[in-house]
Amino acid sequence: MEWLVIIALCGAAAFLWQRLARAERKLAMLAQQQELTDAALARLTGDGASHRSGGAPPPAEYAAAETDARETRNPWVSVPSVTLARSAEDAAARTEPTPLSEPAPLSEPAPDDLHTRDEPDAPPPRWREKFDFEDIFGRRLPIWGGGVALAVAGVFAVRYSIEAGLLTPSVRVGLAFAFGLLLLAGAELAYRFEHRVADPRVRQALAGAGLATLYAGFYLAGSQYGLMGQTLAFVGLALVTAGAIALSFRFGLPSAVLGLVGGFAAPALVGGEEANLPLLALYLGLVTAGLTLSGRSQQRPWMGATALVGGLGWGALLLLAGDPDFVDILALGLYFIVLGAVLPALADTGAEAERFARPMRLAAAGLASLQLAVLVAQGGFAPLAWAFYLLLGGTLAGFGWRRTVLREANGVAAAVGVLLLAQWPAPEPLAFAAFGAGLALVFAAVPLALALRGAARRFDLWQIAGVAPALALVAYGQFGQFDADPFEPWLALACVALAAFPLVAAFRIRRAEGAVDFAWLLGSGLALVYGALLLSTPGWGAPLLALPVLALPAWLLRKDGDAALATLLWAGAVAGLLVLVGTPHFLSEALKLADGGEPAPPLRGLLRWAAAALPFVALALLERRDAWRRGAEALAALLVYGALAQVLPAEALAWCAAALAVALAWRAPARVMARLTLLAIALLWALDPLGEWLGAGALALVGEPFMLGDTPGWREALAYLLPPAAALAALAGLAALRLRAPVLPGTSWRAQGLAAGLLLVVIHTLYKQVFAIDSLARFIEFGMAERTVWQIALLGAAGIAAGLAAAGVPRLGSNMALARGFAAAALAHFVVFTCLWHNPLFARQAVGAAVLANWLGAGFAVAIAAAWLLRRWSGERLRPWYDAAIMALATLAAIALLRQAYAGALPAAVPLGETEDLLRSLVGIVLALGFLLLGSRLEQRSWRIGSLVLMLAAVVKVFAIDAAELGGLLRIASFAALGASLIALGWFYTRQLSARPAPASGQFPSR
Repeated sequence: MEWLVIIALCGAAAFLWQRLARAERKLAMLAQQQELTDAALARLTGDGASHRSGGAPPPAEYAAAETDARETRNPWVSVPSVTLARSAEDAAARTEPTPLSEPAPLSEPAPDDLHTRDEPDAPPPRWREKFDFEDIFGRRLPIWGGGVALAVAGVFAVRYSIEAGLLTPSVRVGLAFAFGLLLLAGAELAYRFEHRVADPRVRQALAGAGLATLYAGFYLAGSQYGLMGQTLAFVGLALVTAGAIALSFRFGLPSAVLGLVGGFAAPALVGGEEANLPLLALYLGLVTAGLTLSGRSQQRPWMGATALVGGLGWGALLLLAGDPDFVDILALGLYFIVLGAVLPALADTGAEAERFARPMRLAAAGLASLQLAVLVAQGGFAPLAWAFYLLLGGTLAGFGWRRTVLREANGVAAAVGVLLLAQWPAPEPLAFAAFGAGLALVFAAVPLALALRGAARRFDLWQIAGVAPALALVAYGQFGQFDADPFEPWLALACVALAAFPLVAAFRIRRAEGAVDFAWLLGSGLALVYGALLLSTPGWGAPLLALPVLALPAWLLRKDGDAALATLLWAGAVAGLLVLVGTPHFLSEALKLADGGEPAPPLRGLLRWAAAALPFVALALLERRDAWRRGAEALAALLVYGALAQVLPAEALAWCAAALAVALAWRAPARVMARLTLLAIALLWALDPLGEWLGAGALALVGEPFMLGDTPGWREALAYLLPPAAALAALAGLAALRLRAPVLPGTSWRAQGLAAGLLLVVIHTLYKQVFAIDSLARFIEFGMAERTVWQIALLGAAGIAAGLAAAGVPRLGSNMALARGFAAAALAHFVVFTCLWHNPLFARQAVGAAVLANWLGAGFAVAIAAAWLLRRWSGERLRPWYDAAIMALATLAAIALLRQAYAGALPAAVPLGETEDLLRSLVGIVLALGFLLLGSRLEQRSWRIGSLVLMLAAVVKVFAIDAAELGGLLRIASFAALGASLIALGWFYTRQLSARPAPASGQFPSR
């Protein structure tokens, strides 16, 4: 501990020395600059005159001699030597006029001229301190170190005498007083004979050491040995403190700093085992007050801050003793009040120091409040300790009554006081009410009085708005029973009483149109009123009770439209929503939003959810900020849906949400977010059956049969899938007819596509009920029929969409996108399921017994028709690809029908015969000739190329496969037919090509 104090004293001395050295350097620099300026002006005037008169310039050595002389006069500061004579000559030369007939040549300046030209933007010469080891460590530091050493020597001498038992207590104290007075006398002699000492630091060091020794002496006499009473010790310490303040004016600031730092260090250096806590508190209070008042008198606010830090630091150490008695509480309570409220107010030094004083006051008030709160807790929350805390708050409020800059400190104490009240373990209700009322009067009533006088600042209003509900929450936390939901009239009455503070303040400042402050105060008061209603009614009605409370801000918002009031209504609406969620009935009611949940009183749930929705409905109507209004619309739509879910069956909820969305689009098209929210709810209902259908569809894409059991039931399709589809279709229709706004601007086509997809799923689900394929046997029997009818339906939908587009229905397939989509779906469905996975040529699929008039023929006819329609509805670039698809489908159809003619209803069940295989080649040749004729007639090159490809494929089959297996007349007939076909094909192509007109020079045929 001793070394810590010594280090602190050395640090203070070093700090003071630095400040003094900076001041000396500044003075020396100013004096030197003044000499340089005077010399330069004199030389410019004299040299310029002599130069114009033809006289010789002054010697350059004069400037160097001047510089050396200045350095000799001030050994502390060094200034770079500047040749002023040369600069003067150059300046005079530049003032001579240059004849116009002889322009001055442009040349680079000489190196020396670079340093002598007048540069107006160049910085002034900088001084640099010389580091003189002997001066610093030989002249400056020893004096301050000697003063500190004397003070420490005196303290250690007393301590040594105590430990060795050499001197009696009275002798020790007497020697301490004598040594201290001797040091002060030495300081006075150094002051009176200043002309001989020639150094003011000598008297400052002696005075500081003497003050520290006197502090220690009085402390020993009063606290350690009991040689004098507490009154006499108090008088002695007061006299030493007064002497320190007086000597600070006589000997300077270091005297006061060293003396008062020694005064703080004295209890640590010579403290005994049985310290007298009240006397120590009094002593520390006087030391702190002395340093604070000294700082105020000398316009040095940092001194007051240092004193408060030291005093509050000692206060924390004093609290470590614990278990205070009545006298200790009395002494420490007064001590913390003085340090936390009185001294920070007295330390204020005016507007210039306000930047420094403001954080000092806040920190002092906060630390004092915390330490006093610890004292209250250590004292068992005794009435005396509470009284001192209220006295601290009252003192801060009293100082802030006339000086507004002191009011923030009162707010800090208010926060600590509320937290302290919350930490009171098992308080007596009457005592708790008394001290809670005291806190309300000190920290809420005083700012309210200022508001009524029209002298309140924003911080005062916010303090009212914060303290009142905070006290109510603490009271409920101490005595409330949330789980039991009882009737609690006393707590309700306390909430009503506390609500008076912010409500009165709110309607007082309403006339001044302080919108934000009014909203804060009104919200605080209404929250307390709401709390009183909650404490007086059953818990299930909590959302309903918010309506009368929020009616006032809603009415004011309708009248003024202020953003602060809108924010207040938002806070109330969100609080009502949280109350709805927090009540025990919420879980069973929330389950009804999805699947009906458990049985619950429907009317009660309807009222609760409607009450939670109404504030958001008001915000959706009154809020002027776009983003906030959209949020209110979404929440209002969700809560309205929740209210209806309490009374409607689960099967009707998706239809309810969809109907509300369409109704909003028709009657209130601007409520986009509400409409989207309801659409999202309807789509959420569709997720489960849609996921089931998509899962079965994904398996079907890899070859698994799509059974009836893999689809949602028809009831689910109508109850959950159809509502969002119908709503999207209705919204897209409204947008197409330009009657109302779309779902969102620019997204009507997306809504149209989504509606078509959902409707397709619904129709497909209902369609699966027709054939009811629920087993593999039924899939073999009816799979081809089911797929073909579905493809016919898709192709019919494509025709209808094309008809609507041709009829000019606005925005409904006007670009044929919907028609092309249905046609492509029909074609793709046939290719994937009939040609790839369940092809009757190799999969067991019943196609019908009649030749040509069977499901196989119908399926290929639908696919070819779909490809033909897509060819018509597409551009020139895609038409050759569709031609190729038509030719491929026609070829496969002919082969499949040939297979059905030989094999019957189950083509895959009968092996392929030799004659049928030959007929396949013949069919290919015939089809190739037909494609060639059609391409020639239509002048379509793609058909001619297709015919060639098919012919070559047939020829390769005949030569590579068929001819190898035939013999006799069949082989001869086969080759004869093939040869004739090839000759006819060649002849036909020759005629076709020769009949076409030759292209112009540089052109090529397009087909």
